[in-house]
Amino acid sequence: MKITRIVPIVVASPPHRNWIFVKVETDVPGLWGWGEATLEWKTKGMIGCLDDVSPMIVGLDPRNISAITELLTKAAFWPLGIYGLTALSAIEQALWDIKGKDLGIPIWQLLGGKVRDRVRVYTHLGSGNVAIDLEERDISNYCESAAELAALGYNAIKCLPIPFTHHNVELAAVRHTEKLAIGLRDALGEDVDLLLDFHGRPASVDAALAYIQAVAPARPMFVEEPIPPGNTQAMALISRQASVAIATGERLLTHPEFDDLCGANAVGYIQPDLCHCGGLAIGQKIAATAATHYIGVCPHNPMGPVAGAVGLHFAVATPNFVILEEMAGMTPWYNDVIIGGVDRSDGYWDIPTRPGLGIEIDEREAAKHPFQQETFAGINARIARDGTMANW
Repeated sequence: MKITRIVPIVVASPPHRNWIFVKVETDVPGLWGWGEATLEWKTKGMIGCLDDVSPMIVGLDPRNISAITELLTKAAFWPLGIYGLTALSAIEQALWDIKGKDLGIPIWQLLGGKVRDRVRVYTHLGSGNVAIDLEERDISNYCESAAELAALGYNAIKCLPIPFTHHNVELAAVRHTEKLAIGLRDALGEDVDLLLDFHGRPASVDAALAYIQAVAPARPMFVEEPIPPGNTQAMALISRQASVAIATGERLLTHPEFDDLCGANAVGYIQPDLCHCGGLAIGQKIAATAATHYIGVCPHNPMGPVAGAVGLHFAVATPNFVILEEMAGMTPWYNDVIIGGVDRSDGYWDIPTRPGLGIEIDEREAAKHPFQQETFAGINARIARDGTMANW
């Protein structure tokens, strides 16, 4: 069996994304695999990267997954970075899809078999019919959206509760954040987990801790990215002083970065993105590293349905998996572009049984949603008092 072609398919998912589905074709009639290389605000560059690496693997046996990932990593000479690792991840996912289809079994069987009977998921405020304005942070609006999602069966919901933040905080903003978090807890009751994403907005440990203290009465499952990623010592300092669990990892790319984070016991949960960290095999290695430090894994996954299926198979077979992000409700044609799909029962995704990923892309339907220029939300991230540019 040989790889014959790498085909990227772009599907708009406004406002911030274009999904990039990657089809790896083989010389076996009807046998191909799907991966996802979605990379916000870098769609055209990502297509170029896939074009660059394709000649390296056309003609190789797609079943030799480790050999191909080693080749893509080592033959590149330069460290891969976000473009190269995203291309590698998508190709690796597609190779697992091919292998599962060739053997007639779902990918989770190839990853060691299932360790759970269903996979818990969470979604974001605004994923239903109730639209929200993240920057307004209107308490009644947030609570209305949260109640709607809980009524749809979700038992874990995420939101961004804090404003653009510099090295210090404004007392009025902190107090509003506390009221917002408590309002959400009152709206959701005690049976729905609340996940609070700080999005790396605080520019200092002290600012992060001020907001963590404010939201602590709402008993969130975790606070995500309380500071920008990359400084393990600062993250560990926050974790030691915080009264809630800390999560991070969506913007970390390599196994050594996660090894550093876990080795310092800097967080309670890591959030590798299987579309950026190298794919399923590397994802499981990262999870194993976390497990030795009693750290749970909550994969980052705000992307399209191929990435969702990849996360699902990973979750089925990974012992220290906790919960998976999904944003199916954010894009009206999320389910239209796939054949097969994923079944959700309340706040859980069912175990897939079809070979490979268990889904196919409907290319005709996908073509109805061509590339759209993404909105650059970070351009407007400013501190209101003086116009200082902030972390989005």
